[in-house]
Amino acid sequence: MGSLRVNLCGISLDNPVIPASGTFGYGYEFAELYDINCLGTFSFKGTTREPRFGNPTPRIAECTAGMINAVGLQNPGVEKVISEELPKLKACFRKPVMANVSGFSVDDYAYTCEKLDKEDQVGWLEVNVSCPNVHGGGMSFGTSPEAAAQVTRAVKAVTRKPVILKLSPNVTDIVSVAKACEDAGADGISLINTLLGMRIDLRTRKPVIANTMGGFSGPAIFPVALRMVYQVANAVKIPVVGMGGVSSAQDVMEMMLAGATAVEIGAANLVNPYICRDIIRDLPEVMEIYHINRLEEIIGGVKNG
Repeated sequence: MGSLRVNLCGISLDNPVIPASGTFGYGYEFAELYDINCLGTFSFKGTTREPRFGNPTPRIAECTAGMINAVGLQNPGVEKVISEELPKLKACFRKPVMANVSGFSVDDYAYTCEKLDKEDQVGWLEVNVSCPNVHGGGMSFGTSPEAAAQVTRAVKAVTRKPVILKLSPNVTDIVSVAKACEDAGADGISLINTLLGMRIDLRTRKPVIANTMGGFSGPAIFPVALRMVYQVANAVKIPVVGMGGVSSAQDVMEMMLAGATAVEIGAANLVNPYICRDIIRDLPEVMEIYHINRLEEIIGGVKNG
């Protein structure tokens, strides 16, 4: 069997498959279904400095080949994540985990990352400057190269672990944002977060989602995500984590050919809770079809022309 191993920011992964933040809880929920230690790692639910109830309901809207969500970073806050969620996670997951962090100010990001950086099980800090579902935070930092760089510098100043900036596709030039983060000290880039979308109820003539707009995800956005991963991977020298509409082993390999070192799977977890396990099982067979001995060898291997 071919080797699935990859190295993400100096930490070895058994395979490149990572459930994306917001679609996998804190892991222990899925551990009731299968042994989640088969995963490369996973990015746990987005964490903020203070507890958040999230946005009003309804928060979810179905659409062709995807979904729109406006959950709004509901979480118990970093103190309870550390005291209550991480101990439960540690009982079922023995590998380093990715901590996803969001904020409403540069100080928020620095505070939360500094707290999580001290936790032994946290391997990487995935700093989300791309959430489209909150007002005055998240995406407001990721749409400006200068603001994204400011968050990067502040987090790097208080942490020792690899810092991966999660970027928004809702920008004119995602490469400039990625390069600004790299220049500010980021150890990696993850992309893309959801596209901004909406649905309207024809009967009421009102938006389906109480927040009016939300994050569009699912298979429909895969080509956009692949294009942006390719652009960023060719512009920076740090590792890229690709995501956006991934739902098969073939999608994982496309992302890696485009330049991703590892690949996150989001909305597909909400359709099939076993999808990440199944993709890991399928990868060796797909590798054999395409005569690939080591997955690591195909990173950035797309041929132009």
